[in-house]
Amino acid sequence: MLSVLAVIIVLLILLFLIIPLFIKKEYVVEQKVVISKPTPVVFDFVKLLGNQVHYNKWVMMDPNVKRTTSGIDGTVGFITTWESQVKNVGKGEQEITHIMAEKQIDSKVRFEKPFKNVADVYMTTKTIAFEKTELTWNMSGQNKYPMNIMNLFIPGMLARDMAESLKKLKELLDSGVRTL
Repeated sequence: MLSVLAVIIVLLILLFLIIPLFIKKEYVVEQKVVISKPTPVVFDFVKLLGNQVHYNKWVMMDPNVKRTTSGIDGTVGFITTWESQVKNVGKGEQEITHIMAEKQIDSKVRFEKPFKNVADVYMTTKTIAFEKTELTWNMSGQNKYPMNIMNLFIPGMLARDMAESLKKLKELLDSGVRTL
């Protein structure tokens, strides 16, 4: 009985080490939503990282999260940090790295906990009709071997959470909330 259990454990370990050899290390997740507001209104809201407390599922997971900021929100170089006892929130920071007025905001998210990782994030706005804006949220990153096995699950989970966040953002902006 003990030898069968040992064989099963060895096989599981081997699978954990072999499967990642065939999985890409990079991941890219993108979600879109159409918001019934002019592009400048949508962009001015999403460029402020502080506004994420009103729509971003991950930011909203822990109302007791410790937050600090550095710089001026909505400008290149602004950094917001977080630390939470909630495992799925963890610890990390997000820094605005580039802004193209009313078109795109780029940021780098550096995770410390529950695991170290870096993701590049951007949001783009595009006018698609009078007072209709398409907002695209893109997140990309990389997981080193053998942790790239998580790329079997992470993109789907990220896509669901991003879609949920964008739905909340659409509801907020379509209802007429102003930039906070």
